[in-house]
Amino acid sequence: MSNSLTSVETALLAFDPDEKIALLNGIVAMAPMPISPEPRRLAEPGRPPKPILISPKEVPKRGLGSIEGRAALLHALAHIEFNAVNLALDAIYRFREMPLAYYEDWLQVAKEEALHFTLLRDYLQKSGFDYGDFPAHNGLWDMALRTDHDVMVRMALVPRILEARGLDVTPGIRAKLWSVGDRQAAKILDVILRDEIGHVQIGNRWYHWCCEQRGLEPVATFVSLLRDYAVPAYPGALNHAARREAGFSDEELALIESLQS
Repeated sequence: MSNSLTSVETALLAFDPDEKIALLNGIVAMAPMPISPEPRRLAEPGRPPKPILISPKEVPKRGLGSIEGRAALLHALAHIEFNAVNLALDAIYRFREMPLAYYEDWLQVAKEEALHFTLLRDYLQKSGFDYGDFPAHNGLWDMALRTDHDVMVRMALVPRILEARGLDVTPGIRAKLWSVGDRQAAKILDVILRDEIGHVQIGNRWYHWCCEQRGLEPVATFVSLLRDYAVPAYPGALNHAARREAGFSDEELALIESLQS
């Protein structure tokens, strides 16, 4: 097992957020992944005992007019970013025999997601809260488990669906935070949106690479995967500018919109 793979596994399994991020930032470069040993299937990555995980339907709604309401929102985003760190690490650990550039891309993603988590956690701490103070749900990792058997499926359904939805909703959240005078939170979301465009672009690149390697037509394959995995439609408007910058074609955007109704 290569030293870089060992380091990725150690970071993925670390429970304490500070330790996980320190271990991740200590990985300077990736080596090509070996064919063996096979990765373990992880029911859960390393994560702290809190936040308590509940159903997405049970997560309480809070207004942004109070400090607590804004903290709850930023906590939800911090939880997404913490999960995104684990997902990026798992994309390295899980899938072997990919080109070296794939591992370098996902190491970059993991480090940027860790930065986002740190910015959000600092915000919470300055507001009198911390990561773990509010309940959260585990939807992102649930999809990781559903896609851990095939790198093409992972690239199709995590960066191109779940993370791409962040491109759609982040500008609206940012505008609401700015409108209530929370400039600090709004500026954090500016950083997140900028970087997430690149993360979705990386997912798009490797999804199309996988399709090319397998002789598959990308759009038709994407439709089949959405149907096979019963991916729920996202009812909101798409952020066409951000999605185009992230590598979606007009044909793909039209397809996604056609599946929303």
